[in-house]
Amino acid sequence: QVQLVESGGGLVQAGGSLRLSCATSRRIFSINTMGWYRQAPGKQRELVAAITSGGSTNYADSVKGRFTVSRDNAKNTVYLQMNSLKPEDTAVYYCNARLMVLSRSYDYWGQGTQVTVSS
Repeated sequence: QVQLVESGGGLVQAGGSLRLSCATSRRIFSINTMGWYRQAPGKQRELVAAITSGGSTNYADSVKGRFTVSRDNAKNTVYLQMNSLKPEDTAVYYCNARLMVLSRSYDYWGQGTQVTVSS
């Protein structure tokens, strides 16, 4: 089991920045992949950014060059630094932890944090 607690969402003007945090109940280096997803009203949840236990990262094309995912192993926390925010970034952002056990994947989710970008 992994508990995830997100923080850092809020209201920001277009062009502004926010940093989301996700604290985990499990040592983060033991989690295969930590990811940030988002879901806007009427849309499907989509992957925004992810970081593996080895430090590899990947990003949605829509956020490349603007968002950065990172982690602090000592604090068991993953971050999503969001710069140059756009109104289309408005969504509920969810932290995800994916564990691989005997070739099966297990997903855990945080409660979500609202990000609203005004034009």
